[in-house]
Amino acid sequence: MVKARRQQHGVLFGPLQLPCGVTLKNRIVKSAMSDSLGDGTGHPTTGQIRLYQRWARGGLAVSVIGEVQGTAGYAETPGNLVLNEASDLDRFRKLAERGGENGTLLWLQLGHAGALAYKPTSTPKGPSALDLPGLRCAGLTKGEIRQLPPEFARTARFARQAGFGGVQIHAAHGFLLSQFLSPLFNRRSDEYGGTIANRMRLLLETIDAIRTAVGPDFPVAVKLNSSDRLEGGLGEQDALKVVEALDRSSVDLIDISGGTYFPGAKPASDGAGRGPYFIGFAKRARAVTTRPLMLTGGFKTRGQAEDAVAGGAVDIVGLARALVLEPALARLWKEDQKPEPDFPRFSDAPEGGITAWYTMRLAEIGADRETPVFGDLGQAIQDYAARDKARTEIWLRHFAKVPRRR
Repeated sequence: MVKARRQQHGVLFGPLQLPCGVTLKNRIVKSAMSDSLGDGTGHPTTGQIRLYQRWARGGLAVSVIGEVQGTAGYAETPGNLVLNEASDLDRFRKLAERGGENGTLLWLQLGHAGALAYKPTSTPKGPSALDLPGLRCAGLTKGEIRQLPPEFARTARFARQAGFGGVQIHAAHGFLLSQFLSPLFNRRSDEYGGTIANRMRLLLETIDAIRTAVGPDFPVAVKLNSSDRLEGGLGEQDALKVVEALDRSSVDLIDISGGTYFPGAKPASDGAGRGPYFIGFAKRARAVTTRPLMLTGGFKTRGQAEDAVAGGAVDIVGLARALVLEPALARLWKEDQKPEPDFPRFSDAPEGGITAWYTMRLAEIGADRETPVFGDLGQAIQDYAARDKARTEIWLRHFAKVPRRR
């Protein structure tokens, strides 16, 4: 028993070769988060560069930067990065270099918020025009939809030019490609709506365009909801059909998550027990794909991560909040120093409040001034709102000078 447990301790630290030929040094990935550390002009800040350098030095195989936009029109927050021909590529190269230290691969998550775009800087548009409680948006025209795959591909090509180690296509959490998969958001009657085969069409076209742009030897991953956890949204049966289609595509990794940033959606943790939130779906997905699988959501201990990989459910574990609490967690796990981070507990937190707290903690790590004492939730919420307000003003001034494609 002891010998078996010792062997399992090492399961997180073996290499994994992706279908494109790139080898990951271990099985621990920093999942995409909205770190919101851009400078308001779509460029990385010194603090953001330092944050990803610290994660790299902490022993991760991959770090994923959340929601990097191809244009300024549909950002999730005014702290998002924007990478296109108008960007200062040298500033992105510095981020790629520092975040890629110690054998870590730094990937950009390619995003488009669509119907959930940040209203102070955007006019939200989704697959269909909607007027729902908490959500109102216009619908994309077919011409606008057909511009999307080459736009994602253009950003991926710039990512490779800047020295990043891969890209992840964001098709989860209620952002645009996830909206196309969801019958709640997608009420189209053309070839992009209706059956799941049609609703996944844009995602598959985007994968093909990106692969053509970056070549066969560059990692391309997809983040996918197991379900939207929202009445009328994407369910597990349709999600499995998407996994089957991804198995026939050129993707190198499928990152399974769940939930939607939408009023009324159930939190990912509801009904999940104490373990990883979507492990049951991951086991079902394993039966329909040979592509490497990653699972994000609910990992709090090394034992949970080891069980998921050793049991064959997934190949890689994605950590987010655990790495905000301890940036060097991968190294500490490898050295048997820290099996479980200390998670803060907040009572009566308002909607979005805990996300604000973790986001402001990222800023502290990037400034090398985090402490073992958890900061005040109310103050974090105030600081988060003030920062968004300031960067919204910067964003509007800066991008008013930059021509938009649409």
